[in-house]
Amino acid sequence: MAQAITPSSTSEAKLLSIPPEPMAVRAPISVLIPAKNEAANLPACLASCSFCDEVVVVDSGSTDATAAIAAQAGAQVADFRWDGRFPKKKNWALASLPWRNEWVFILDADERITPELAAELTALAGGGAAGGGYYVNRRFWFVDGWLNHCGYYPSWNLRFFRHRLGRYERAASEGDTDSGDNEIHEHVNLEGPAGYLRGELEHFAFPDIATWVEKHNRYSSWEARVQLASSRGAEAPAGLEAGLARKRRLRRLAWALPFRPSLRFLYHYVWRAGFLDGYRGYVFCRLMAYYEFLSAAKAAELRRARRFQP
Repeated sequence: MAQAITPSSTSEAKLLSIPPEPMAVRAPISVLIPAKNEAANLPACLASCSFCDEVVVVDSGSTDATAAIAAQAGAQVADFRWDGRFPKKKNWALASLPWRNEWVFILDADERITPELAAELTALAGGGAAGGGYYVNRRFWFVDGWLNHCGYYPSWNLRFFRHRLGRYERAASEGDTDSGDNEIHEHVNLEGPAGYLRGELEHFAFPDIATWVEKHNRYSSWEARVQLASSRGAEAPAGLEAGLARKRRLRRLAWALPFRPSLRFLYHYVWRAGFLDGYRGYVFCRLMAYYEFLSAAKAAELRRARRFQP
């Protein structure tokens, strides 16, 4: 029988615990999957993390079969209702849910844990894990193949960590990230050292070009607001990992360069060897230049609107 657990939070949520079918011993790892209307992606995602003994799908009121698919697979479903304030979905889940295990893996519904990564995580959870967490490399699927260059591979993300030691940054100075109740652009601030894993994640974020354009149209609106905040002297969030902080400083410097869309294309296609990815690399790098153009044009639009405010 389902058991409802309601952790204290400013957002309404409950955890439906449905016992999985008996099976072989699983790795003592908890998996957090943020989701909304992910019925198409969820079955393969859940299958890839079935070696873990706790899987929680944090669902934001899906209107499709997301919750039912999760329950049928033996996962738990946390029903999250965001009230527009902090924390957002992942931070709320990390802080509020009664995690069974110390180590948590953050997995998006459009991602898959490879067998090599599963074996590595299992070995670490069995007693070999050290420090506060581990970075995982993602490989992006785009136009019927993997991106192996373009500056998108390798793509390191802090995904496996002790749940009490990691929280996503609050990008207060950068405004709404246009990602709703989920942390998309935010990175994890970790207490303690982090290592790097050899196994990889497979990321199917862009099943077609239309999806890429829709997402990056929203992302460019957020980045335009970041540029405006930067021009007013707003500070980046404190406590960022040194490499990430350096990348953000360089990005802010790049906003002042002329011919930014052309430079962005050359950076991804020539400097980061996107040409080695053939046709898909060319298309991807052209789209990145288009994203740069949108960001710059929207930032200019915001500056004009601010200048002529009564």
